[in-house]
Formats: sequence, C-alpha cells, structure tokens
Amino acid sequence: MTQTTNTMIGYTANLPTENPEAFVVRTGEVPAPGPGELLVRVEAVSVNPVDVKQRASAPAKGFRVLGYDAAGVVEAVGENVTGFAPGDEVFYAGSIGRPGSNQRFHLVEARLVGRKPSTVSFGEAASLPLTALTAWEAVFDRLEIDPDAQGDLLVVGASGGVGSVLLQLVRARAPRVRLIATAGQANAEWVRSMGAHEVVDHKGDLVAQVLGLAPDGVNWVFSSHSHEQEGLYARLLRPFGKVVAIDDGPRDVAPLKGKSIGWLWELMFTDPLHVPTSEHQRWILDQVAALVEQGAVHPTVTDDFGPLSPDSLRRAHAAVESGRTVGKIVLSGWDESVLA
Repeated sequence: MTQTTNTMIGYTANLPTENPEAFVVRTGEVPAPGPGELLVRVEAVSVNPVDVKQRASAPAKGFRVLGYDAAGVVEAVGENVTGFAPGDEVFYAGSIGRPGSNQRFHLVEARLVGRKPSTVSFGEAASLPLTALTAWEAVFDRLEIDPDAQGDLLVVGASGGVGSVLLQLVRARAPRVRLIATAGQANAEWVRSMGAHEVVDHKGDLVAQVLGLAPDGVNWVFSSHSHEQEGLYARLLRPFGKVVAIDDGPRDVAPLKGKSIGWLWELMFTDPLHVPTSEHQRWILDQVAALVEQGAVHPTVTDDFGPLSPDSLRRAHAAVESGRTVGKIVLSGWDESVLA
C-alpha cells in the first residue's frame, strides 16, 4: 500500500446537525493492523440511530470518529488473523468501544468482520451489518426462535432498519413463524415487501388489531419502541411468552409477572465489548452474506446520500434524527475534496 495519510470525519463538540461544524475533517497516518486486526479501505458506510445518539451526547474527548456500518476492501492483515487477505471485500459493524468507520482507512477486529455479499454494491452491503446482527441476535439468540419454530412474532417498529431486515431473516430461517408487523399506513407496503404476513396500524388500537389476528396472544414480541409499553405487551403475549427490546429507557416489568413473561435486551455491541474471543458476529455476517447471494435477504437501502463528507454526514444524521426514515441511509464513496 502506497497511501500514507488517512482521512477521518468526526466531531469535536456535541453540535446540532444545522451547525456546519457538527462534523470536521482530520488527517493522520494510516495505521498498521495489530494482532487480530484488519486494515480496511472503507468504500461505503451507513448511519444508524446509535450514531445520532453518540454525536448528540457522548463526549468527543478532543476528536471522535463515529460509524458502525461499513463495507470495503482489506488493505492489510495483522498477525494471528486467518481467513482474510489483502484485496478481500468485507462488511462489518465493528465496536462502539473503538474509533468508527467514517474514515478512509479503518482498523477493525477481524473476529467482527464478514465477507461482503458478492451480488451487491458496497453501498448496499453497508446497509446490513448493524441491523442484521441486531435482528439475528434478537430473534435467534435472545428469543431462541429456531428453524422449526411455529407461532406468532409481533414486530414493533417494523419499517425501521432493524425491523426491515428482521422480517426477511425470519422468513428465510423460520418459515413457519407468522410475522405481524406494526407500521404506519404509509409504510405498510414496505413492511409487506420485507416479509410481513400481517400489518397492523401502529396508531390504532393494537390490542384489538393484534388479538383479532391472534386471539390467544402472540408468542414473541420484538420491539424498538417499548418504553412504557410493558402493560400492552402483557396483554398481547401468551403465558410464558418473551419480549426482546432494543430501545432505551426505564422499565417497570411487573405487569409481565402474571403470565411469567420474560423481558430480554438486545445490544449488538455486547459481543464486541464483553466477549473478546467470540467470533459469533463474523459467523452471523457470513450467514447473512450467503442469504443475500441466494436472494433470500435484500439490502434495505432507501436513500444513498452520495460520497462521504462532513456535509453528507450532517444530512444523513438529520434524516435519522427525524425518526421518519424507512430502511437505511447509506453514503457511498468519498468526496474527493476531503481526501488527503
């Protein structure tokens, strides 16, 4: 590799997206991968709610690079890494405990990286890692839904990034599970195209709508909007059912006790932060890549904001911050004006 200067886009203060200094460019030396690491030339990224939350409130500590979805090309391989070589196309989410992927050359732990699906572009691939990992872990690891499972899964917030890929994954790997999705009327066709069997209006009477479809209650609930919904889920779930939630906020789970309902959490970063020898996420991403190549799972890109720059990142953050996005926003390529 002849390139010696790395371009990074990050923040130095918690500024609103309207501020032109919300993101700034910094340059540094291209890092060398250490043991267990890959150096990746980033070709595309996507923006997730975690990026927005971090930019708005997490201390920059001088300068911080966000980005927890990427697709790119391996530039160099560290010691003790197997299965990767320079030139390999990869995709990954990485770890919130390390600098993110909004940089031209990114160091990432090889155990968290999967091979990029060969049938899609870098931008399309970058839409998948964080949401696919979250969905897979939530449904197959937390709720323990296996390929032979039968029952009803209520997907709350189905038109978002995680919900959109979760519907596809369940269709592909647990085909006898019925998917009941919540969405607004404007997004009903989108969630049906992602795999929902039934769609209920999230602004309507959920109890009447869901129990009209599943009179005895649903077996499982996945929720990205669960704050203060514990009583609602207690009414909708069968005895011994389970909820898995990915959003934040205090919980009073007492209403669930009467039916022995289990409340579970899913945080995609638990594995990268707390299980340092795990290669589970690498395995998941390779499974997802295979499903994409088979045509069973499709990227969930709804907008490509073009080359990566401070301005395009601000626009993407503003869109995600609005809470009205469907699917995923990606940024493909790099604005030549910011590259060193």
